[in-house]
Amino acid sequence: ITTVERAAVDVEREGITAPAIFIVGNVVKLSEQLRWFETRPLFGRKIVVTRARAQESALSSKLTELGAQCIEFPTIEIVDPSDRYASLDSALDQLSTFDIIIFTSVNGVEKFFDRLLVKGLDVRMIRAKIAAIGSATEAALRAHALVADYVPGEFRAEALIKLLRDKVDGKTLLIARAEEARSILPLELRRLGATVEVAAAYRTVSAVDKALPDGVDWITFTSSSTVKNFVKSFGAEMLSKVKTAAIGPITADTLNAFGVEPTVIASEFTIDGLIKAIVGAKEC
Repeated sequence: ITTVERAAVDVEREGITAPAIFIVGNVVKLSEQLRWFETRPLFGRKIVVTRARAQESALSSKLTELGAQCIEFPTIEIVDPSDRYASLDSALDQLSTFDIIIFTSVNGVEKFFDRLLVKGLDVRMIRAKIAAIGSATEAALRAHALVADYVPGEFRAEALIKLLRDKVDGKTLLIARAEEARSILPLELRRLGATVEVAAAYRTVSAVDKALPDGVDWITFTSSSTVKNFVKSFGAEMLSKVKTAAIGPITADTLNAFGVEPTVIASEFTIDGLIKAIVGAKEC
């Protein structure tokens, strides 16, 4: 609320940009009764979303509904694996021989089924039990008419290893995942007696092509790769000047490795869990 005389100065000071609506006249006196948006928990917060372009809209829209001004600033891009799908194609050619197929992300699910169709195959080739890390991965499988048999309560590799501990000895497993990923899952499953084939379903590369805007309150990180590419482009020192939100302990560990203590870590390793952690932060 301002005066016509001071409007231009106040707009510049507050950083108001298009689209914007200016109301002039006595109706302004109703602002207290009509201030529905300003009461939202993240009103006025400028939050950077670092997910890949194809994935950022879900997080951004939910943050916007809570009053935040979202800046979509993808630090990664999902591209074809370096081997041009050679390892995934090889696995698909022998799909019926696997006892368990493990999916670690939504991207892995989508690329798996995209490639299945490219090869002229379909879900009838799958004879295996299905394991999924994360509720979003589980939901992506359901969209392809597959119900996961194994979903750990905690959405990380260590929890899946514990869940499968007495189920993999002598079994043949396929892990469809990112080209660059932690080695703990295949290593531990092999130690438990499984034959494990790892297929690269996709690769993440840096997608930073612009400068970070001023006045940012929060930066969200939904994977270790978003952290690494951000730090590669801007350095870790910048993260000491803003609040940071990590989607889970693995992403948090990556921030810690760069000397950054995340402001919040989601207790539920999902987009909703990340948002809940931000809203629940003191002076969010």
